[in-house]
Amino acid sequence: MSEVESTLQRISGHKGVLGCIVLNADGIVLKTTCDSDLTDLHASLIPQLAAMARNMVRELDPQNDLEFLRVRSHKQEIMVAPSGDCVLIVIQEAKGA
Repeated sequence: MSEVESTLQRISGHKGVLGCIVLNADGIVLKTTCDSDLTDLHASLIPQLAAMARNMVRELDPQNDLEFLRVRSHKQEIMVAPSGDCVLIVIQEAKGA
């Protein structure tokens, strides 16, 4: 098992985690622990949101960059960690939901 797979398994094992998705810089799914519908939905929308957030951070301070993005709704929390050549998305149940 690769280091990426073991890390995804470890993250997915945490209470409340619904799944993890790893995308490349072009938004193509490299690894996922989610079903295909959830993967396709998040893979199509999250990179756009992360790009807008990154642009906002850079507009506020050109020397800065987006390191982590957390979006919480009533039911779920989506955490996005962009890194040069890939993006990690973790979807979990919102606490208290």
